[in-house]
Amino acid sequence: MNVREYSAGGLVSREGRLLLVRVCNLSGKKVWTFPKGHLEKGEKSRAAALREVEEETGWRCRILKPLMTARYHFRRKGQLVAKRVKWYWMEPLERVGLPDAEEILAARWAGLEASRRLLRYPSDLDLLERCLAPGGCLAPGGDA
Repeated sequence: MNVREYSAGGLVSREGRLLLVRVCNLSGKKVWTFPKGHLEKGEKSRAAALREVEEETGWRCRILKPLMTARYHFRRKGQLVAKRVKWYWMEPLERVGLPDAEEILAARWAGLEASRRLLRYPSDLDLLERCLAPGGCLAPGGDA
């Protein structure tokens, strides 16, 4: 039987830079990604995305608009997990704390090219490319 997981996260942008977090993945590798996390019981995706971004980065944000829903599968302890992540475009409002020291190795602002080089997950790169495409939130003349 497949396990289903639901998460939400944010592509946080400020002055042409994106907020990334460094985490340890399931195989123990350190990777840069966008902040995201699981929905808590009864929580809606928008609320979860804002909460997770704040917990993982220390930045309180506001949602500008929904971006996309990513769906993918992976294995955890031999079990297939079907994952759905709702992504939102956000802007930072204020720094209210520090990244979650247990889960997050580092948080940083990175330019678009640096983000392209640092991100490893196919769904993160897809999200970035969709936002940079004509009409995307980060495209020149887009909503940014």
